[in-house]
Parts: sequence; structure tokens; C-alpha cells
Amino acid sequence: MADEDQWITIGRIVAPQGLHGEVRINPSSEFPERFTKPGKRWIQATEKTPTEVELITGRQLPGKSLYVVKFAGINNRSSVQKLIGKNLLVPFCNRPTLAKGEFHYFDLIGLEVRLDKKEHLLGKVTDLQKAGNDLLEITLIEGKKILVPFVKTIVPEVHLNEGWIKITPPPGLLEL
Repeated sequence: MADEDQWITIGRIVAPQGLHGEVRINPSSEFPERFTKPGKRWIQATEKTPTEVELITGRQLPGKSLYVVKFAGINNRSSVQKLIGKNLLVPFCNRPTLAKGEFHYFDLIGLEVRLDKKEHLLGKVTDLQKAGNDLLEITLIEGKKILVPFVKTIVPEVHLNEGWIKITPPPGLLEL
């Protein structure tokens, strides 16, 4: 499993928690069980091969979006210091099943953005940003980037199998 397309980054190790080897994770996944359910995970430094670790326990910090996890074999603060800045991964095949109308972040990236099915190609989805509502970052054909709220009234159709989404932007959105 060395191919980077086979991995999903679910968070980043940002700090030690206490003195006994617990780590703080800044999540990039909306599935809490990825940080609380014991089992195999992988840690990866930029452009390095992922290393398997065993998650023993995990919990969310009250009132924060951070998780505190304990990995097997990481028993002190100095061991945690070596992990700061590394990504926490799971295999791509471990993607949770979603309900109708829900989408994985990775499925949206790269989709063409159109005003209708046949014509009016505007650009491509290049990122998804978390805010009050999720925002699609769209790079328009001319290279300009815009943020579009990922709500049904503005993005009424997502055609994953065909590789495109339809947007109905309110007046002025494309000119921002």
C-alpha cells in the first residue's frame, strides 16, 4: 500500500497532551470513530512512506475540535515531539458509507463545474473549505478562484459518475 492514492489523510499531529505519550490531533475528517475506535492507523511525514501504528484510545477535547489519542509504543512527551507535523492516515478503502446526498471530500475534487449539462463549463472544484457551510473552491477557466457555498440551492446537482456538478450562482457570485 505505498501508492499515495490509496490513503486518506484524516488529521495532523499538532502537539503532545501531557507527559505520557498522548498526542493532539487536528482532524480533517468528520468521522469521530477514526480517532476514538482502537485499531490500525498510519503516520506519514511529507513525501515519506506511511508507518503503521496502533491506536489504543482516543477522545475529543471538550468544546474543541481536537482529539487526544494514544498510540502503542509512544509513552513519553519526547516521543510525541518527533511526530508533530505528521499526518494521520487510513487506507482509502476504509471510507465510510454515506447516506444519499452526502459526498466524500475526495469525490468532489476535480469535478467540472457547469451551468448546465452540455455547455457553459466554468471551471473545476479544487478544494473544499469548512466554514458555517462547506465552501467549494472553484478555479474558473481563466484561473481565478471563487468560493461557492455547497448548499442545494446553489449546487442543485452533483453527477459523480459523469464528473461534473451544476451550479446556479446568485447574481454577482461569479464576478467576486
